[in-house]
Amino acid sequence: MKIQAVIFDLNGTVLADEKQYGRAFAKILAQFGIEIESDYPHIAGIGVEENWSIFIQKHKIKTDKSIEELAQETQSEYCKQISQVTLKNGFQEFVESIRNSGIQTALATSNYWDVVEKIFKALSIGDYFESVTTGEEVEFKKPNPRIFEIATEKLGADPSECLVIEDSVAGVEAAHLAGMKVIAFARNEKHKATLLKEADLVVNDFTEISVDDIDDL
Repeated sequence: MKIQAVIFDLNGTVLADEKQYGRAFAKILAQFGIEIESDYPHIAGIGVEENWSIFIQKHKIKTDKSIEELAQETQSEYCKQISQVTLKNGFQEFVESIRNSGIQTALATSNYWDVVEKIFKALSIGDYFESVTTGEEVEFKKPNPRIFEIATEKLGADPSECLVIEDSVAGVEAAHLAGMKVIAFARNEKHKATLLKEADLVVNDFTEISVDDIDDL
């Protein structure tokens, strides 16, 4: 089937930044005496506020701060590290190749526009996307499919002819619920084993996929 549009997740997919987000969460958790050893204390793809809802329950955190305040503090810590964030290996070459092939491109991220704007400015990648859909535009985050549905509506594309590139189980589920094919990026072998059950193809980064590969899905 010919793919007409590719919709990219941002954090952990276009960007190699999950460690930066992990450090940001760990910094705020440390305020409550909670020490996190993992590089990935959070659940990727579901949003910062949603992760704080889970942390509060899991660690029985007592605080006068709202989830929104905790999320903002986490985002501020992440933004301090943007200079350390890099693009996922092979992203620029891949996105340029698909755009040269006439395939539309969009970004659909649970993150908020003010953070996305900072990332676009720091890494000069805004022009790679014909549309951008952020967390403010949906009531429910991934695995709810609405963010991908909005992205296709902006492009005027048929969901059955769209491919999503993701790095989270929540994102893969959301894409399939929206009726789209999914390529997933694996962080490690354990993560890969989980994704293999859900995604149409699992790879390490953009160097492992081409225009021909996506048409063969």
